[in-house]
Amino acid sequence: MLNLKPLVSGINGIIPNGISIKDFSVVTGTNQKTAEKILDELIQNNIGEKEEGKFFFNPGDKLKSALFALEKGALIDEVATQLNWKDFEGLVAEILKSKDFATIKNLILKNPRMEIDVVGTKLGIVLLIDCKHWKKQSTTALQRAVLKQIERTKHYITQADGAIAVPAIVTLYQDKVDFISRVPIVPIFQFSSFVDEFYGNLDEIKTIKSY
Repeated sequence: MLNLKPLVSGINGIIPNGISIKDFSVVTGTNQKTAEKILDELIQNNIGEKEEGKFFFNPGDKLKSALFALEKGALIDEVATQLNWKDFEGLVAEILKSKDFATIKNLILKNPRMEIDVVGTKLGIVLLIDCKHWKKQSTTALQRAVLKQIERTKHYITQADGAIAVPAIVTLYQDKVDFISRVPIVPIFQFSSFVDEFYGNLDEIKTIKSY
């Protein structure tokens, strides 16, 4: 059985240019035997390729390795800290996909131009998510983020007839689900359970409708 700690820390070693077992062992903080075992396990699960003693990865393999670590039982917040902001958005989208949401990443709205990090649609409800890969968030910063996400949501529904949309913020460092102006602020480690309970809690969450 794989040791989860080096598996999680090794996510940073998933680079497109190729990495040796020795360098991967440095990244994971473990011995070369364990590093090789992790790399071989990734290859067996269609993450990366081995060539002449080095391991090569595609740009999407870092997110795949993060999801693989989660499947093995790693904690989602520990995995998320190994990801950059773009990978973090990908992780949020993958969680929605696993819950049977139709998802779009980096949706661009026009007139005026706005971007929504992740859009998830299921059962006629659209969840519009702003992903915050911040290390610390002040209340003021979160309030500004909420106001901007409400504005984006209002703009979105002008282009989606009959839509019921919900603005939300997903953060990396947050200890619990919170609300500002009824907009949920969800830490990544609770995002999966938040989505599971989403439809049962709609009465408590801000929804914006088009008419």
